[in-house]
Amino acid sequence: MDVYIFRHGQTEDNLIHEFSGWRDVDLNQNGIEEAKKIGEELKAVKVTKAYQSDQIRSQHTLQLVLSSWHKNVEIFTDPRIKERSYGDLTGLSKDEIAKIDPKDYALWHRSYDVSPPNGESIKDVEKRVMEFLSEEMPKWNPDDVILISAHGNSIRPMRKFFEHLSNEEMCSYEYAPGQIFKYQI
Repeated sequence: MDVYIFRHGQTEDNLIHEFSGWRDVDLNQNGIEEAKKIGEELKAVKVTKAYQSDQIRSQHTLQLVLSSWHKNVEIFTDPRIKERSYGDLTGLSKDEIAKIDPKDYALWHRSYDVSPPNGESIKDVEKRVMEFLSEEMPKWNPDDVILISAHGNSIRPMRKFFEHLSNEEMCSYEYAPGQIFKYQI
């Protein structure tokens, strides 16, 4: 069984460095092109199931990935793989927060168990993503090819699980829009 995990394409929030979190923003033109590129890279893969979060950027990315080469793929929408909630930081500039409060910004942005005000820690995201994997993986067949259209912070615990990363490693990585991770189970 093969599992392909990819981050959604770029949004305006990504471009201008704003915390999106649970704000439902769509892909910008660059993001559309990035999603099409993922589709091109995966066109020869015989996809059997695909997962997306309940956020439009994940869904639009998956739609573009599947549109040209993969018809009749069973698609599942699961809110457990949505982006991290940034709480009170949602819609604010990452650059401005980093200037105003660099110590707290570093903790809120990449620490494992510190949440932004009224938001989620990466540990919180890991809990819901692991519930998703624990529930869905037993349903996968040995010949399945799975696509997961996710978000930077929901990819972190997936990589930790499949690559046996430490919490520090998991929290440290940055993800480019359209980056694909492949795992054989």
